[in-house]
Amino acid sequence: MNSTFQSRIKKLVADHEQLLSRPNEPKPGGNGIYIRYKYPVVTAAHAPVIWRYDLNPDTNPFLLERQGVNAAFNSGAIHLNTKYLLMVRVEGADRKSFFAVAESPNGVDNFRFWDYPVVMPETGDPDTNVYDMRLTLHEDGWIYGLFCTERKDKTRPDDTSAAEAQCGIARTRDLVTWERLPDLITYSGQQRNVVLHPEFVDGQYALYTRPQDGFISVGSGGGIGWGLTRSMENAEVKAEVIVDSKVYHTIKEVKNGQGPAPIKTKKGWLHLAHGVRNTAAGLRYVLYLFLTSLERPWEITHAPAGHFIAPEDEERVGDVSNVVFSNGWIARENGDVFIYYGSSDTRMHVAVSTVDRLLDYVQNTPPDGLRSAASVRARIELIEKNIRFLKNASL
Repeated sequence: MNSTFQSRIKKLVADHEQLLSRPNEPKPGGNGIYIRYKYPVVTAAHAPVIWRYDLNPDTNPFLLERQGVNAAFNSGAIHLNTKYLLMVRVEGADRKSFFAVAESPNGVDNFRFWDYPVVMPETGDPDTNVYDMRLTLHEDGWIYGLFCTERKDKTRPDDTSAAEAQCGIARTRDLVTWERLPDLITYSGQQRNVVLHPEFVDGQYALYTRPQDGFISVGSGGGIGWGLTRSMENAEVKAEVIVDSKVYHTIKEVKNGQGPAPIKTKKGWLHLAHGVRNTAAGLRYVLYLFLTSLERPWEITHAPAGHFIAPEDEERVGDVSNVVFSNGWIARENGDVFIYYGSSDTRMHVAVSTVDRLLDYVQNTPPDGLRSAASVRARIELIEKNIRFLKNASL
């Protein structure tokens, strides 16, 4: 190996290490509900050099990137063996997505991919593309990964963009070795954003679903659904009820979907979801929260109006602009919550809050009145409350 080639490799590795070891820092300001961090936690540039370059001068004398990475986003999340782990959707330059684990000691920076991506077994009907895995540590002892499996829509052979989405299911103990189970069976056409509830309900596995008519459009379907299955080894939901519907002229008027598995709190199950509305610039994805009953997780008890997190600054720009999407968060024993979200189908970010702050937000933010007049009344109530307080406090 000549010295020039060796120097170029050393620079590649050094530049990569500089990115991986860069400390993150909280962004100033904010709304008090959560703290955003300045730098994305995972990007395409975080992909290991050995994934992208052939480092042998005999087979790659110009040191060209052989297998590019386009994006790293929409990650499931779990805290395991003292580490914060993201199950990242990595998209190659060939548009094929795959899963890979990125590990951090503190949850906000120093995320490093494991040496190898996940080898996900296939079913008898091979996946064309897999993505957006939700991780659930279930009370049965398994870690389940539910993800979207995309295949060509065989009923439209001449349309090269026609696809079908269903829920793929796999389970593991360590995120390394995976057992692929049959895809979820439902009777709602296509499925996306399916999430496993972490506890048994009435002795059965419970699933949050998103029934839809087409690959992108929900059509007559939509909303966050709920269904039960006796087994995950041959999962079948025979009946779905809608937990949270799409609603006209709201942040979820086009479609919505469950994010990660909900967090169990003393006040109920805390849910993170995404909502989609149409704009003149295209679809806008935001995140929102709601709370359901501990005893009946399919019944909403509190639903604050509006978005919880919306894209801002560089988050607005990417392969699919004006989008934030989350399928992973981590609740720690001390009450901290690490919220991981992708922006514009390009990169991963983190915002940090606490269970108590999120419960306060969910329980005390007014619900959507669904009309401008109702929104004005709610805001006037806040204004008058503050005027009375400031007058009595002599501030």
